[in-house]
Formats: sequence, C-alpha cells, structure tokens
Amino acid sequence: VTLDALEPFTVDAPVQEPAVLPYLDDKSAGRRSYDIALTVAIRSGASDAPPVRVCSSNFKYLYWTMEQQLAHHSITGCNMRAGDLLASGTISGPDTGSFGSLMELTWKGERPVEL
Repeated sequence: VTLDALEPFTVDAPVQEPAVLPYLDDKSAGRRSYDIALTVAIRSGASDAPPVRVCSSNFKYLYWTMEQQLAHHSITGCNMRAGDLLASGTISGPDTGSFGSLMELTWKGERPVEL
C-alpha cells in the first residue's frame, strides 16, 4: 500500500511522553498516523466453529510513527532497499478489547481467551 493510498486515512499521531531522542523527533515533519481498523480472530482447530474475535484495535494507536520506525531501524547503518518490509509489531488500543497481544488480553495468563 502506497503512502498516497493511505492519505485519506491520515490522523495526528499520539503524543509521545516522555520525549523521544532527537533523531526520532519528527515534529517538524508533521507527526502522522493512519486510521486503519484492525481485527484479530482465532479459529479453534478442534471444531468447525467460526472464528472468534479476540481484539479490535487501530493503527492510529501506534506509539512510533512509520518514519520513526524507519529512522530507528537504519540509524546504526542497516541498509534499506526498495521492496524491504518492516513490521509495526503489537498495536494495542486504550481499552481491554483493543489489547494487541495475548499477554495483555489474558492479563499474563490470568484470564483465558474463550474460543
């Protein structure tokens, strides 16, 4: 997906507290993120039951912008080439239904995820 295609979904990126290191400070570039709804569902291999939604989050909750992630990845000299893929990692939202990892969703294994 090109950045041009994402333009209609542009939103302000979250405020970063504490302040980030200077090489990651992109305030002058206009900190942006994208309003992209995300849903994760799990289907049990033990039955023919439909998938169960375990969380719904949004790309806009990422703490680090895509530009910051690229800067951090390449600051030590790691080469980037056309076609390279970068992954955002876990995207957790502000409430329990939007937690992006099983560790968060289960409160460190204390609450089971029902399938």
